[in-house]
Amino acid sequence: MPERPRLVIVGGGFGGLYAAKTLSGEAVDVTLIDRKNHHTFQPLLYQVALAVLSPGEIASPLRHILRDAPNVRTLLGEVIGFDTEARRVTLKDGAQLAYDYLIVAAGARHAYFGHDDWADDAPGLKTIEDAVEIRRRLLLAFEKAERDRSRRPSP
Repeated sequence: MPERPRLVIVGGGFGGLYAAKTLSGEAVDVTLIDRKNHHTFQPLLYQVALAVLSPGEIASPLRHILRDAPNVRTLLGEVIGFDTEARRVTLKDGAQLAYDYLIVAAGARHAYFGHDDWADDAPGLKTIEDAVEIRRRLLLAFEKAERDRSRRPSP
């Protein structure tokens, strides 16, 4: 009996997750690799930053989302290299995964158009960690404003 094709998907965002779900139950062994063990619903990150939603409300564990996909396994790991001739993906911990097919859906990062010094004052909003940091800054600014207001003399 011939071996089933091996597909490696790098990234558990919308693209990688959609590919894995689409291939669920097909005659292919799928491995989804992501640096985080959850999928973040990025369109709602701004609501986490504004303290309207908690991070857990927009993040779902990848293994839970793919629990009914018998041919899909998920790995927590960071891909650091590709050997396209040998058809191998290398992870940060040194592990290597062989593949017959490869989908790279690793996402994007924000850009400061050559002004990386802007990052301290203008954080990006691509991850839950980014949203929590923006929320922290926002709430601290409100606290500071409240203290400054209470120090002013009454009219």
